[in-house]
Amino acid sequence: MHVEIYDTTLRDGTQQEGISLTASDKLAVARLLDELGVAYIEGGWPGANPKDDEFFRRAKTELELEHATLVAFGSTRRANRRPDDDEQLAALLEAGTEVVCLVGKAWSYHVEHALRTSRDEAVAMVADSVEYLRSRGRRVFFDAEHFFDGYRDDPGFALAVLEAALAAGAERLVLCDTNGGFLTHDVERVVGEVTDALPDGVYGCHFHNDTGLAVANSLTAVRLGVHQVQGCVNGYGERTGNADLCSVIPNLTLKMGLPSIPEDRLPRLTSISHHVAEVVNLTLDPHLPYVGTSAFTHKAGLHTSALARRSDAYEHLPPETVGNTTRVVVSELAGRSTVLAKARASGLDLTSEEAQVVVERIKELEHEGYHFEAADGSFELLVRAAQGWRQPFFDLESYRVFVERRDGEVVAEATVKVHVDGERIVSTREGDGPVAALDRALRAALAPSYPQIDHIRLTDYRVRDLDSAHGTAARVRVLCRHEDGEGAWGTVGVHENIIDASWKAVSEGLIVGLLRAGLDDDA
Repeated sequence: MHVEIYDTTLRDGTQQEGISLTASDKLAVARLLDELGVAYIEGGWPGANPKDDEFFRRAKTELELEHATLVAFGSTRRANRRPDDDEQLAALLEAGTEVVCLVGKAWSYHVEHALRTSRDEAVAMVADSVEYLRSRGRRVFFDAEHFFDGYRDDPGFALAVLEAALAAGAERLVLCDTNGGFLTHDVERVVGEVTDALPDGVYGCHFHNDTGLAVANSLTAVRLGVHQVQGCVNGYGERTGNADLCSVIPNLTLKMGLPSIPEDRLPRLTSISHHVAEVVNLTLDPHLPYVGTSAFTHKAGLHTSALARRSDAYEHLPPETVGNTTRVVVSELAGRSTVLAKARASGLDLTSEEAQVVVERIKELEHEGYHFEAADGSFELLVRAAQGWRQPFFDLESYRVFVERRDGEVVAEATVKVHVDGERIVSTREGDGPVAALDRALRAALAPSYPQIDHIRLTDYRVRDLDSAHGTAARVRVLCRHEDGEGAWGTVGVHENIIDASWKAVSEGLIVGLLRAGLDDDA
């Protein structure tokens, strides 16, 4: 069986707190979803807001889909209104999509208290709306809103709604757990009973994640014959989100042996997940299954020791299958195998004895507050030091920083005195803060001898108080992130004085950047 993937990131996903997409953003995400190879892309709710109207209008001329079919979403006609007099149905037709997904109430509680109409009228609203859109040449999917809650309270009414949609020509009957409260064993029971009661229906499912089971419930529904799974990239959606398609898709294809997207598109899953996160402007959870940066990251020495012998020892599948990679991070939990693996990834060869020296040094430093998981640049310098390497780019004589309030603004000024190729250089620069001033002063001192430094940028700076109980004598940890257009690296400094900790992190970041620019001991 081939499972249809129906993506609702552009509608349900945008209901997540913190997400707001322009029409252009939605077009960009739609193109990414099409590249992934999903079957259907729900574009939004035409008539609900100007943004969705603009999206569907522009999609007619700007969106050329290769794999996916664009879907317009909306509700059935209003109570006691003719379909051809209903503004919502007119907006769905105006959207111009081949497929329309209609949502209707399948819980009598909502019929009584939200629609404030009779059960017979609620069933008629579904039947009339599906039939009307079918008569206008549209393919229709029917989302049975609150179906699982409705079936629990009143199975007869919930089934009557599905039967009306099916008789009117709905191609898919989508069973929705809108409140997200159902457990997997209950989903298994309900889906089994429904498909037995209406065996002619072709079913879909739409699970919210309020119990943390949206993916599991979706897979259970498929196992019972459900043909279509609805969800969102990265699990976006209101409250706790929707079924995460970045887990659903590989679980279906790689674990259950059920095709869901074109086979050659699966290695694009991680990059598209991250790209969508960039468009919606939310930091992706690194611990997401399959696509997170930590999904195939190993820290403990026991794991990395086994991985060095067999790549599948602590990985449930090859990460490249979904476009991800194996990463090794170092910490006080590291053993020699971890250090050796991480050093090899940095292009460095260590002997077993040298690796043991590095392990012991890491344990000492992390006890002092260093954190090498996020500081691969500092780790690289630590490895080089274990081999007797000493950075050749400059010798520090001194530095100083002061801050003054000038004309209503706070300005930091840093002076750095270094020796480069035997020449004493004094450089003074200003910045918005002490770290920016230090970074600029050191760059200015090194730039004449190392013009490559112009391509290195400080992109992130974070400070953490490590032992606040000591008050002003507490140690602080500074993490810096640098980039050069080709890659990024982190460095770390720890000291009771925040300026000293910052100097170490900033200066090491520039040293690593010069190394990655191809400079070495002969620089």
